[in-house]
Amino acid sequence: MERIFGQNHFPLLSLAPQSVNHVTVVHQNEISITLEWDKVKNISEYILQYNNGTNMEKNISVSEEGKGAIKYEVSPLTAMTKYNFTLFTVFENVKSSGVNCVAVTAPKNVHNVTVTQNENSITLTWEKVNDTLTYILEYDSGNIVIGKNDMDGYTTSGASVTCVVSSLTAGTNYSFTLFTVFENVNSSGYNFSAPTVPPVVPWVSVTERFTNNITLEWENMNKAWQYQLQINGGVLHSSSVRIVVTSLQPGTKYDFSLTTMFAGLRSTPYTNFTVTAIDCASADWKVTNSSIEAKIEGLFSNATAHNGSNGYVSDGRENVSFTGLYPGATYQISLVYEKSSRVFLQCEHKLTILPPNLNAHCEHWAAGYSVLIKWTDPEGEWTNAEVNVTGKTHTVASPETKIIINGFQPAKKYKVSVTSLSGLRRSSEPHVFYCQTDPRGVIAGSVFGVLLFGLLVALVVFIFLKRPDIISRKKSSFIGGSKVSNTQSKSIPAAKFPDHFHQLSLDENRGFSEEYECLAPVGTDQTRKTANLPENKAKNRFSNVLPYDWCRVKLTTSDPDGISDYINANYMPGYSSNREYIATQGPLPSTVNDFWRMIWEQRVKRIVMVTNCIEGGRTISVNNTGLQTASHAFKEESCWSP
Repeated sequence: MERIFGQNHFPLLSLAPQSVNHVTVVHQNEISITLEWDKVKNISEYILQYNNGTNMEKNISVSEEGKGAIKYEVSPLTAMTKYNFTLFTVFENVKSSGVNCVAVTAPKNVHNVTVTQNENSITLTWEKVNDTLTYILEYDSGNIVIGKNDMDGYTTSGASVTCVVSSLTAGTNYSFTLFTVFENVNSSGYNFSAPTVPPVVPWVSVTERFTNNITLEWENMNKAWQYQLQINGGVLHSSSVRIVVTSLQPGTKYDFSLTTMFAGLRSTPYTNFTVTAIDCASADWKVTNSSIEAKIEGLFSNATAHNGSNGYVSDGRENVSFTGLYPGATYQISLVYEKSSRVFLQCEHKLTILPPNLNAHCEHWAAGYSVLIKWTDPEGEWTNAEVNVTGKTHTVASPETKIIINGFQPAKKYKVSVTSLSGLRRSSEPHVFYCQTDPRGVIAGSVFGVLLFGLLVALVVFIFLKRPDIISRKKSSFIGGSKVSNTQSKSIPAAKFPDHFHQLSLDENRGFSEEYECLAPVGTDQTRKTANLPENKAKNRFSNVLPYDWCRVKLTTSDPDGISDYINANYMPGYSSNREYIATQGPLPSTVNDFWRMIWEQRVKRIVMVTNCIEGGRTISVNNTGLQTASHAFKEESCWSP
């Protein structure tokens, strides 16, 4: 720039200032364009002319000092419009030749985007912006330039544009930015997000099945997902991969569907069914020794019963029935429900059927003081046999088929029952019969006694007829106090008994003493084991006067060993019964309670003391029972055989 002066020092002519080197577009949006240029030295005035069909002009003033770039925002402008700019430098109202620049404003953003989601794709639809066909879509894992008609997933229809974003991950939230493009200038961008549809669960497993509840579990795919279960007319929600469904009915089929939910979207439901279990143990099972039967409430297709390798199938769908089974055997019963190639074990139950009945009989043993009870080994399984005689039960373990029981009396009839057991299961009916103990010893003894008595009578008659003087001598000798002979005793007529009693009473009852001594060996071969037990010895007044085992009086006791039932007492026969009398010792201070207990239990009507009040030269005291303690009037060894 240069000024020329004339002779009168007045300016005559001004040359044009220097133009800017170049103008750069540094920013564009929908309503403005920002231009930048380097400042021209000593120039503070600039003129910017632009048009888009209408001429516009802007005067720009800047500081003269300094150097650097000048930025200027041109606004307001029309979006998506091309502008021609001319920048002039101005000095003394003289403009430079000017520098030209072309720039466009940014297009507008789309107003809204319609989103349609699938598991692996999202379809976007929006209205065109001023018929623009070029757009840029940016998202988390990709960038799509839209505007090529041959691009996959891009279509236009009238005033709308549709773009399918594929190869996405199901159940994932994506962030999108959609730019409108005009002359390679992008809009500010429309931001939105959209999730893909979560996937259907690949499987659902019924991990627990009970009569009233089930447990469902499925694959853990994404912790951000939620699940909805529809079953039994209700809806359950879960953030985990496990749900327990309660308040169900036993043996019932339930359809269910499980839906995955994410960001308000729902997957395709996973559908299936399950069946609740059945409580076999609560059924009313009816068993015999060859069959099992029950009515079962609940769904099942078939029922089987197994005992080892033997299997049985029920021929019913509601009533379970097995026949032809092995007596006493234990069977594993299983109920199964089958549908759509799926098998559900509804319940299992172990059941032992009735053991076989035993066919028993008894045989003579130990001269009638014991019995031998036998039975045949039955067809079936049994673990024990119970033999009940006189209220006492004896148990015999299989495979033993006999038992010897002691404590009987010869020539007696006893009621016997024999029952088989298989575990805790008893046979349907016990085998009851009567057992006759061995009568041969009693019969032989009776016959021998009768014959002996007859022989003695005949002998006495013979002697009386042949030697009547012997009878007279014996009588006079007895009257004189001579020793009574140990000859076989004979019957005394009732009319002569007072005289006989008088003879025995002579010489301080010497005759009675001799007769008593004759009884010493009687019965010494019979057992007295109970009386000699250590715990019973203190209950005996005399160590040589003890009751026989077979005819001793037993006190009632709950002790199965029978130790506390002991008292020194024997039954004795009378006119009406083999146990008409009881011979016992005078009670000791330690046995007084047992004595009165025996009186009560045996229903004794009369008590007779047959001993003297003086024994061994001393007076026997009267105890607090009011009864004089005394020894036996006769030995317990005189307990007679029935």
